[in-house]
Amino acid sequence: MPLPDPMVLARVDRLELEARQFVEGYLAGRHRSPRHGFAVEFAQHREYAPGDDIKHIDWKVYGRTERFHLKQYEQETNLVAWMLVDASDSMKYASGTRSKYDLACGAAAALAFLTLQQADSVGLATLAGGIRAYLRGSGGMNQLREACRALADGPYTGPANLGRNLHELAGRTGRRGIVFVFSDLLDDAQEILTGLQHIRYQKHDVVLFHTCDGAEIDFPFRHMTLFKGLEELPEILTDPIGVRESYLKAFEEHAAAIQDGCRGMEIDYVRLRTDADLGHDLAAYLQKRLGK
Repeated sequence: MPLPDPMVLARVDRLELEARQFVEGYLAGRHRSPRHGFAVEFAQHREYAPGDDIKHIDWKVYGRTERFHLKQYEQETNLVAWMLVDASDSMKYASGTRSKYDLACGAAAALAFLTLQQADSVGLATLAGGIRAYLRGSGGMNQLREACRALADGPYTGPANLGRNLHELAGRTGRRGIVFVFSDLLDDAQEILTGLQHIRYQKHDVVLFHTCDGAEIDFPFRHMTLFKGLEELPEILTDPIGVRESYLKAFEEHAAAIQDGCRGMEIDYVRLRTDADLGHDLAAYLQKRLGK
């Protein structure tokens, strides 16, 4: 039996450590249980009574009836949270010290740790031209170790084919849970949305994390630059100042199309940057979600 690669083991250890640090430093206390913030099913309304928390008032009902009613929920048990991570060639890109894949892995590991800490289950798949790694939903902190080990094997060569892979995974994720998708979304927008729709059709709650490099968003290049193609695209030598405006427009239009599609399917769209504080951004999103 071959000995484990020390570099892979070190990467697994680092992912585990980062996951714990994110949760302990930012998320603990702000998002006590995924069952209360993520997997809750609307059950019924009841009339408001003095002392009730006003954040649960249904303002749409108030607009129709001019009476205060609260939303009540049925709590899900044994939540399964799925981490679907784009491990394709384009995720290798890094203009700084952290690649888009590092960002996605850090976020997935942190959310997995948070879920397992609350005695729920985590499943994982990495995607690159197909499903490269797949872990069935399971509980226990050893599942975090297995997830980090699977993440440490990426990224891979080739395109993600995200939409197609989401279709395949929709049939594997089983009963209703929550699905976190981490990707730079460098695929056809309509195919991505169709894949997400299939996941949503399975009654899963879905959160899409758009993992971006800071340079992709800001395009800070000023001198003649050789842009290396990823996922089988050619290299291009060009003056970045001349293409900056059209690039930024195309980037934001692509992101906006996916964001609009997500809004229509009640899927949360969250943009993460490699040059931002991941722990802070995750905590801000979870806190916002709790306030819904």
